[in-house]
Amino acid sequence: MSLNHVRPWRNIYRRKSRQIMVGDVAIGGDAPIAVQTMTNTLTTDVAATVAQVQAAAEAGADIVRVSVPDEASSKALKEIVRESPVPIVADIHFHYKRGIEAAEAGAACLRINPGNIGDEKRVQEVIKAARDHNCSIRIGVNAGSLEKHLLEKYGEPCPEAMVESGLEHIRILKDNDFHNFKISVKASDVFLSAAAYQGIAEATDAPIHLGITEAGGLVSGTIKSAIGLGNLLWMGIGDTIRVSLSADPVEEVKVGYEILKSLGLRHRGVNIISCPSCARQGFDVIKTVEALEQRLEHIKTPMSLSIIGCVVNGPGEALMTDVGFTGGGAGSGMVYLAGKASHKMSNDQMIDHIVEQVEKKAAELDAAAEAAE
Repeated sequence: MSLNHVRPWRNIYRRKSRQIMVGDVAIGGDAPIAVQTMTNTLTTDVAATVAQVQAAAEAGADIVRVSVPDEASSKALKEIVRESPVPIVADIHFHYKRGIEAAEAGAACLRINPGNIGDEKRVQEVIKAARDHNCSIRIGVNAGSLEKHLLEKYGEPCPEAMVESGLEHIRILKDNDFHNFKISVKASDVFLSAAAYQGIAEATDAPIHLGITEAGGLVSGTIKSAIGLGNLLWMGIGDTIRVSLSADPVEEVKVGYEILKSLGLRHRGVNIISCPSCARQGFDVIKTVEALEQRLEHIKTPMSLSIIGCVVNGPGEALMTDVGFTGGGAGSGMVYLAGKASHKMSNDQMIDHIVEQVEKKAAELDAAAEAAE
């Protein structure tokens, strides 16, 4: 990754991992950290599932996972894969035959859980199907469904048990000369997840899929995921992430990107820097930011926008953003372009004007990027 020699305290040194492919998306190595989500529609409802996949992809999802609990879902998966704009991961639990069927249906990756997929012979059949259909595998260890012998050995889910479960399954794949795999060791407990991920990161060079499983609702789950995933990513661990929320999958994608953006690991869309507002504000900051977040959702170009209520921090924040607005007095504020004060704008027209300025800047950045290719 590129290093910041001017501000070395911003550098993150990513763990070195092998690179695999999930469809046409590279995972691991020097590839960008991929953002994933999962559909929550009935897989047999092809139209609803495809619509959710497309919405997630539009929000920025690189990969989408779909549950395959029964044979009817396996059949539906074939059409879902055909209509999906991104690679599809088939989520397999309990029934190894669903894994075989999903590979035949065109899934780009099979997520199998060591705790419930069955004995080694069944895993070998899934491996053969994955190899025959150019399909990768994710070993998905979960604290809530560890193998019985590991629970008896350790007494409870713990980092050591989760790492051992993952390594046992890695051995099976490697013994069958299958290396196109990634691994996750998820728990709903942030401490358990973090310790397990640190352990597996030291024990293998396989790409790592990060997640705090069953994190909770939109607010609580976002906070828990930001703490758990953010710290691991800051340590350089993680090649692909999924934020697990009891919410719309699109929200998972948004939160995932915000976590990556906050660490400078991935850039997409407008990064809005805004103040919490106070009595000094020259306009309604909260309502303005809410409106701008909605109005600027269509912008995919990485860029920054500062919305600050007064001149205490406004000019300073604007120095480091592409577009900025700082509240002043008499019903107007200052517009900043490329860090410099440009012109005043009335508060009642500022939202439309800022959207216009952001769209203009995005077009300039896109044109410059195309010219540089």
